[in-house]
Amino acid sequence: QINWTFSSTVFIPNFTHIHKITCKTKFGSGADDLLPIFILAIIKTALPNMDREAKEEYFVVIQAKDMGGHMGGLSGTTTVTITLTDVNDNPPKFAQSLYHFSVMEDVALGEPIGRVKANDLDIGENAKSSYDIIEGDGMDIFEITTDGQTQDGIIRVRKPLDFETKKSYTLKVEAANIHIDPRFISGGPFKDTATVKIVVEDADEPPVFSSPTYLLEVHENAAINSVIGQVTAHDPDVSSSPIRFSIDRHTDLERQFNINAEDGKITLATPLDRETNMWHNITIVATETSKYLCLLKFCWFYYIYFL
Repeated sequence: QINWTFSSTVFIPNFTHIHKITCKTKFGSGADDLLPIFILAIIKTALPNMDREAKEEYFVVIQAKDMGGHMGGLSGTTTVTITLTDVNDNPPKFAQSLYHFSVMEDVALGEPIGRVKANDLDIGENAKSSYDIIEGDGMDIFEITTDGQTQDGIIRVRKPLDFETKKSYTLKVEAANIHIDPRFISGGPFKDTATVKIVVEDADEPPVFSSPTYLLEVHENAAINSVIGQVTAHDPDVSSSPIRFSIDRHTDLERQFNINAEDGKITLATPLDRETNMWHNITIVATETSKYLCLLKFCWFYYIYFL
């Protein structure tokens, strides 16, 4: 008695078209009765350019007959599983051609402001892409990196933003496959581009003094309530809110000075004595206000020298 037995799982890449199956014949029922015979089954692809992305797995039933397939011969069958392995024959493709993001002007450097995604029909290493900013008016302001887990492109801020100087940026970003298969280079390019528009939003910034430091020289016999100096500050925001001034009394415990809240003029409140104290260092606070509600504060040192 002759029984045919087959068993095979086949993995073929898209470009391979032949696989061989080894067969054995069995005489009797004992395990030692298995003897190899010289039979070769060749599986070929019936169609060119098989596409794993369209169909990854095939199940083929193979039948083998003895006696040349004549009547009275015996036969055996097996199911062959054919799995197509992936090759890099697909480029990355952005999900959309235009992305819009907005960011506050005071965002921290290195902070992500948005993500873009180029999808690739391939899998594994063949689907990995790198992102770059290739054009635009913010190439030195922003950077893009690849998220190794999601394959997203992460856009980050690399330099400070200023709403008052520039309110928007336009970038052209590119996603390109990292691993290119030279056999399919003619099917390229294996990259894609998209446009990213970034709008900078205004953040409420503190007032800015007109000078980094102030130095006053005052005669010790200056009259009470006389003006000994003035500070100025402005709101850098487009709204340009009013500024009110005050003295940090922790730096003027004896209350020797006053300041006009509206115009920043500093006046003498008590008599001065050069022999007792030659220097006074006081802190002036500029407060941005809206209907006299304090929004932001900015302090500066004021050095007063007495003659």
